[in-house]
Amino acid sequence: MLSNLSYKPLMKIILLLLLLSPSSLIVKAQHKTNNLILDTCKKTPNYALCVSTLRSNPRSSSADVAGLGLILVGAVKAKSTAGLRSITELSRSNPGLKRKVSQCMEEYKMILSAFVPEAEQAIGGDPKFAEDGMNGIADVTARCVKSLQGLHTPLPSTNKLVHDLSLVAVSIIRIML
Repeated sequence: MLSNLSYKPLMKIILLLLLLSPSSLIVKAQHKTNNLILDTCKKTPNYALCVSTLRSNPRSSSADVAGLGLILVGAVKAKSTAGLRSITELSRSNPGLKRKVSQCMEEYKMILSAFVPEAEQAIGGDPKFAEDGMNGIADVTARCVKSLQGLHTPLPSTNKLVHDLSLVAVSIIRIML
């Protein structure tokens, strides 16, 4: 009976250790991922935007630097899609602005049809082409800013976000070169 009493607490301790071991591995993996995100984002022009964008994507927890670059390219794509929708809606709802926003609309179509696909394909192969695609987006959005000057719409802030995200993506892609 005495040996039975000492056996149960020992089993409870062993069971507790077995349960805690996987969670400590998860914590270590999360710490390593968090360090990769923080270290990578320190090399970008907008640390806060980089960290918040990467942390908001669950894929970042298992990504390497190339994966982080793809996540940023995906964020550029999502924001560009939203920007194009906003430009299209503004053009429809206010025909007087159609001519003023038409250049920007074409620029966003080019972002989504050429620059983003180029970057997505190149990250797995030659990152130089991904860098070119993201730099193209930065240039295009800079032109769009000029064409939107004086407009009181949410477009300039969306445009700035796409621009800033593309520059963050360029910085991460350069790490891979």
